[in-house]
Amino acid sequence: MVDTLGGDNYAKQHLPSAIALVEAEVDARAPEVLPDRAAAIVTYCSNPACANSQRVAERLLALGYTNVRKYREGIEDWVSAGLPVEAAVRTG
Repeated sequence: MVDTLGGDNYAKQHLPSAIALVEAEVDARAPEVLPDRAAAIVTYCSNPACANSQRVAERLLALGYTNVRKYREGIEDWVSAGLPVEAAVRTG
């Protein structure tokens, strides 16, 4: 799972085990955080009106990732269904 909101939104809540990857960082970070270009990858953002997940998914496909999907309804749908979320661990 790839959280395309990043920043404070990711810190506040994200899907379990999701990694944060925003559009501006895809080219630089994807090879490091998503080394297997054939692995199943699901991008999400907040809701269907949010375009972040689509843009990140398209960029990943352009970089050669072959199994990319988008969770269109996003984290708002996940939370409203009562499914678990995680928060970033803050230090200091």
